[in-house]
Amino acid sequence: MLKFLRKYHKWLSIIISFFVILFVISGIVLNHRQTFSFWDINRNLLPKDYRYKNWNNASVKSTLKLSNDSILIYGNIGIWLTDSTFSKFIDFNKGFRNGIDNRKICTMTLTSKNRVLAGTFFGLFEFIRYKQKWTKIDLPTKESRVVDLLNIQDTTYVMTRSFLFRTTDFVKFEKVNIPPPVNYDNKIGLFKTFWVIHSGEIYGLPGKLIVDAAGLIFAFLTITGIILFINKYLIKKKDLVEEKKKKIVKSSKWHLKWHNKIGWITVALLIINTFTGMFLRPPFLITIANSRVNKIPFTELATSNPYFDALRQISYDEGNNVFLLATNDGIFYSDDNFQTPLKTFANQPPISVMGINVFKRITTNLYLVGSFEGLYLWNYTTGEVYDYIRNEVAVKKTDNGRPIGEFMIGGFTDDFLNQEIAFEYNQGAGNLTSDIPFPEMPKEIIEKSPMSMWNFALEVHTGRIFEPLIGDFYILVVPIVGIFVLFILISGFVVWFVQFRRKH
Repeated sequence: MLKFLRKYHKWLSIIISFFVILFVISGIVLNHRQTFSFWDINRNLLPKDYRYKNWNNASVKSTLKLSNDSILIYGNIGIWLTDSTFSKFIDFNKGFRNGIDNRKICTMTLTSKNRVLAGTFFGLFEFIRYKQKWTKIDLPTKESRVVDLLNIQDTTYVMTRSFLFRTTDFVKFEKVNIPPPVNYDNKIGLFKTFWVIHSGEIYGLPGKLIVDAAGLIFAFLTITGIILFINKYLIKKKDLVEEKKKKIVKSSKWHLKWHNKIGWITVALLIINTFTGMFLRPPFLITIANSRVNKIPFTELATSNPYFDALRQISYDEGNNVFLLATNDGIFYSDDNFQTPLKTFANQPPISVMGINVFKRITTNLYLVGSFEGLYLWNYTTGEVYDYIRNEVAVKKTDNGRPIGEFMIGGFTDDFLNQEIAFEYNQGAGNLTSDIPFPEMPKEIIEKSPMSMWNFALEVHTGRIFEPLIGDFYILVVPIVGIFVLFILISGFVVWFVQFRRKH
């Protein structure tokens, strides 16, 4: 058994060493988004699937109509000023810091006082007209990502991933205390729990740095293992001079000593990091997607905020005087201005675990809801859900299949000649109203919209970067590498432990 473990510990380590190094580097980048937000990658250097064509790849979230002939189109491409026919585009990103990540726009609004606001990954910004540039507005929270904005008369609501604020002057912000939902169990999704453990966010920045260190340890073990593998074959060379041989033997002893020592000391941390990472991607993700667990005490998860990192979008149906909150646990509502626990709806449209992207009120009671599960027309009073793309009554999903649907909706607008345009992740812009084609994506926008280093790291870390090479089998890269790493860690510890006991 020991011979078997030693043999496959070695060969599996060599086979997956390339993937381990990729996951280490990409993981560190993912852990420090703002630090790497200035770095971009030219999309022409990437596989063609990552290049913009017909407004695909979540390039557009929506539009903001300033006047009949002035419209702002925004999303991962930043902000561009266009007209009602979308025939010409003017760069509208002055004031944002360099790096495409710094001008990715989550939401925009025009207040009753004609103030133009943008919620980005790194804060709330206002367009100062006389300066013709964007200026950041300070919020009373450490959270930087503003996910939605809502205007009700002279009051503007600003939503981050965990909090909701309201203001009338953008100087003083009042925190809205949102009551927990009815029958709130003070639990959290197992997926979220695994996510913060894997990234280290469970202990804030110190936790992230610990996970960064774990990544560097993975790299160290991989590199020292490769050196040991190479040295073993160099020593066997017949024409190797004795002095050179002694240096190689000395090198092997040093690398083996620290490979073993650092390996057994950190093996538990490395196993936890590997195990949790495997369950953040299909197929293992499917087994935990709907599971809820108790919050781990004395961690970032142990918060009294029932909406910690859960808020996504907000809307107000003035016909019924109802606030609707879209969260990663579903859609809730308040009909008494957040005075009592939020209620949920018996029947809701399908929403991808990756989050809601379209939440547009059509009329009283009626909403258009879009995510990577599709686009649906939803009457929240009757519970009726209509598949807006297939033009049929939606069929409720009963299986635990892929967490995405056939139509991966990333954005929507009806400001183009009053046509309804849906932005599908792969296919791009599609007219749902008529055969009038949506204008082509201008070359200038394509050239000024590279991929951020963070998003590239995400493609690598999730294995999606390999899809152009191996097709749908890319989904197995993370689980297979994860299983191999677990075997390597456990087998390495067993071999070391047995040999250590023999010596002592």
